[in-house]
Amino acid sequence: MELAHWPQRYEAWLTEHHATDDAAHDISHFRRVWMTAQRMMVGQPVDALVVLTACYFHDIVSLPKNHPERSHSSRLAARKTRQILTDFFPDFPADRFPALEHAIEAHSFSAGIVPETLEAKIVQDADRLEALGAIGLARVFAVSGALGVALFDADDPFADERELNDKQFALDHFQTKLLRLPETMQTEMGRELANQNAHFLVQFMAKLSAELQGDCLGSDAQVLSRFQRSL
Repeated sequence: MELAHWPQRYEAWLTEHHATDDAAHDISHFRRVWMTAQRMMVGQPVDALVVLTACYFHDIVSLPKNHPERSHSSRLAARKTRQILTDFFPDFPADRFPALEHAIEAHSFSAGIVPETLEAKIVQDADRLEALGAIGLARVFAVSGALGVALFDADDPFADERELNDKQFALDHFQTKLLRLPETMQTEMGRELANQNAHFLVQFMAKLSAELQGDCLGSDAQVLSRFQRSL
């Protein structure tokens, strides 16, 4: 079967079997990760079916960020994906399962599994890019709102005189994780795209800082300089 037929089949199955209120891990997320992965695959010697399938099923199990077993999500997702493909997509080539499961297991930030194949590296980078840029910005506050986390510490929004705590303040997540993502990227294109989108988040932080000081049109040059240096 041609590669182009698989996304439609996967989306039809997900629509019927994977209804979720989690906007950060819905079908549109899977689709966007696949679109980004396709850019990274151009000219690369990769198994496109492995990348495609991993993009669509990497978060088929995604435990909440405050769940004690959160770091096991990707391993659970890999096992569940194999079962889904075996039961509902018997024409999926079984010899792809090892590479597919590794790509799914290694995509997770919390799992800490090093991607060993180009397919796994591309899937990891494509998924992490979702956490940066405009979509990443929206996801941070959507997830934090669902968990009842405050937007920021009004007295010390950028943690100048306190410990960072992204379980208490959503904005802290920029420093604890998001602005560190570019250095974790596995591919050259991934690093380039991640740096560009991380700069967007820094610009947002500088704009937010200005507004908190009563300047609704400006941008805080000190915040911009401080966080751009770390990229």
